[in-house]
Amino acid sequence: MVKELDCRTMDCPAPVLETKKCLENEALSQIRVLVDNDAAVENVSRFLTYAGFEVSVESDGTISVVEGARDQAAAVKLASGPAARSGSDTESSTENSPVKIMVMAASNKFGVGDDDLGAKLMINFIKTLKEMGKDLWRLVFVNHGVTLATVDSAVLDELHELEASGVTILVCGTCLTHLDLMKKKAIGQTTNMLDIVTAMQLADKVINL
Repeated sequence: MVKELDCRTMDCPAPVLETKKCLENEALSQIRVLVDNDAAVENVSRFLTYAGFEVSVESDGTISVVEGARDQAAAVKLASGPAARSGSDTESSTENSPVKIMVMAASNKFGVGDDDLGAKLMINFIKTLKEMGKDLWRLVFVNHGVTLATVDSAVLDELHELEASGVTILVCGTCLTHLDLMKKKAIGQTTNMLDIVTAMQLADKVINL
């Protein structure tokens, strides 16, 4: 029997949280999640993939159905805790491993005061992030910071370079939807607040801009 969750009209990260709660309470081999926005489709799909499901998506242009299926033998309840919260890796830093630094940009400007100066400083900051080397672990964009991850961004080449070096770039889906930029996102994973909170917990250091 397929378990169906109706997560239409729910704001981020409610669809993922509802899916997570369902998998923690029931050992399911099939689940179907109804959502009504692209961010929820991507977030729920990634979460189900992490939980061991084969994922398929069908959409009529308004409502999307994210369906997950796995062998009955693999149908166990999802464990709770940080490892179960998102598709993010949960490896801890060791004595010989790099420090895990998360940088969160909530604006497309660096600092407050002169907006033109702030925009230039943010571009310079992003271009300089590679100097952190392997310590830079996550780069998270929220609020108007998501504009830096769109097709019109002045730092798109630098972000591609960081991603290619192993940095995970997360872009807030609720923010993209609110600013009508979902179709313009050019890099990174569309994410939700659950992923962001989990990344904060796992990081050794969080730098907020």
